[in-house]
Amino acid sequence: MIQTLEWTERGVRFIDQTKLPTEEVYVDCTTYQEVADVIRNMVVRGAPAIGVAAAMGIALGVKNSKAESAGELRRELDHICDVIGKTRPTAVNLFWAIRRMQQKFEAVRMLPAQQIKQALIEEAQRMHAEDIAINRAMGRHGSALMPASGGVLTHCNAGALATAGYGTALGVIRAAIEDGKKIHVYADETRPFLQGSRLTAWELMKDGIATTVISDNMSGAMMRQGKIGAVIVGADRIAANGDVANKIGTYTVAVLAKEHNIPFYVAAPISTIDLATPDGSEIPIEQRNPAEVTHIAGKAIAPEGVGVENPAFDVTPAKYVTAIVTERGIARPPYDQSLATLADDASQPTSTAS
Repeated sequence: MIQTLEWTERGVRFIDQTKLPTEEVYVDCTTYQEVADVIRNMVVRGAPAIGVAAAMGIALGVKNSKAESAGELRRELDHICDVIGKTRPTAVNLFWAIRRMQQKFEAVRMLPAQQIKQALIEEAQRMHAEDIAINRAMGRHGSALMPASGGVLTHCNAGALATAGYGTALGVIRAAIEDGKKIHVYADETRPFLQGSRLTAWELMKDGIATTVISDNMSGAMMRQGKIGAVIVGADRIAANGDVANKIGTYTVAVLAKEHNIPFYVAAPISTIDLATPDGSEIPIEQRNPAEVTHIAGKAIAPEGVGVENPAFDVTPAKYVTAIVTERGIARPPYDQSLATLADDASQPTSTAS
């Protein structure tokens, strides 16, 4: 299994996703500031992975703290959480992880400082293990939605590299193939950061899964030619009404899928569902460096000084989403009811209903 990130004696180790697919390089972070930089600069990316990275960054900051009392440690924790919370505004898993670490602190704050630190380290490690189990549960639920054979389109990277392991959308594809389905994956290149061509294709090929990379503007033609039987993507935030924020270009794919009567599925953990956000219009959209659009591998591909828009995400309205796969089961319209039910059941044993 690909080690996207892991806790080590020195700190937190990440595979550097900015170097893939040509180099497999690992980055060791020994401070929470370095973890924040890794998240901000997309060395690690993907909502579930960002959440686990945030938890490990907080644990690392607390571990390195010189605080000798719970009060001092709490003040440092607040600062660490503030720094990490400002790295990527769209992925709700980031803030979910921060809240969970804060809640863990509150649960153990009467203990000596050293024991509090250890409890937070163990909580971050627990979140890492839980994420892998959650992805495998999603895969089991989502496998039934995949066609028995033929092409499945995915946009961006929602695989092992976007999680602690196995993947969300790619986890569903992996599970379907493990169940004997003959799937051929079409991976949109996903401009401007090329997560589809650089990351999705790389990890699927490592697994021996048949994969074809297409440019983003090919997906409609592939659908019209009958090469795509289903679309499945991940998500960075899902509003209460089922509107989905995901990598820029997802909305375009969803509209095209609707036009061609192709099911459009989203795979994401319960932690990505934000019931406090009523609809997609209230999801903050991260704006990134214009150079990501005007340059590839450091080389300019656009005239200097040209105007650039570079939102990292777009919002796909719920009316285009056929179903949302979670670790607790499958949500279908009306999403304001089904998502709330799944989220409310999160403390119960995993459901097999869909």
